[in-house]
Amino acid sequence: MALPPSLRTSITPPELELVASEQLVEIVPLVSMERTAFISGAYGPLRPPTKCKVPLWMASNLKLKKKCHIVPPSWLNVDFLQERLLRETTDPSFSEMPFRFAEVAKILLDVAPDDLLNPEKIRMLLKDIREARQAKSREGLSKLDHNELMLPNLCAMEINEIRPFFVRGMSVLTRLAREPAPVDAMDQM
Repeated sequence: MALPPSLRTSITPPELELVASEQLVEIVPLVSMERTAFISGAYGPLRPPTKCKVPLWMASNLKLKKKCHIVPPSWLNVDFLQERLLRETTDPSFSEMPFRFAEVAKILLDVAPDDLLNPEKIRMLLKDIREARQAKSREGLSKLDHNELMLPNLCAMEINEIRPFFVRGMSVLTRLAREPAPVDAMDQM
């Protein structure tokens, strides 16, 4: 059943996490398992200690059952995130991050903090990056133009956050730009 327009403002963060859970991550299996077919594809075989790529949802499930270790993505480390935070705070444009970095990081920090080096520092850096990027988003939205808005390198979660305001704002700006100025009766004489 379709929702009425008033209830379709944006996707919820858990829904974005669900979409992000289809991304492939590397795991080190702790159990053997034959190749298994799912709707999204076939994965495996799992042979310890050989690394294997599986969707994040499957890695999370195996991790919760203590049947694997998740290999964190190359960008989910303190050095990379500190460098990105420095760029976010010094450069006016958004630094390049994976499109679904916020969702993937949350899932991994919730499910597999023991597989990450210094998870609390990573959590703090991600929070600081998020705040810096939100400040840039607010700054960009304050410069709305009825023709376009350039905010490259936004991630899915950030786009989702600004979508409701952006759509309403662009609608108003477009109407203002396209409506002809009222003609005064005195000007015609």
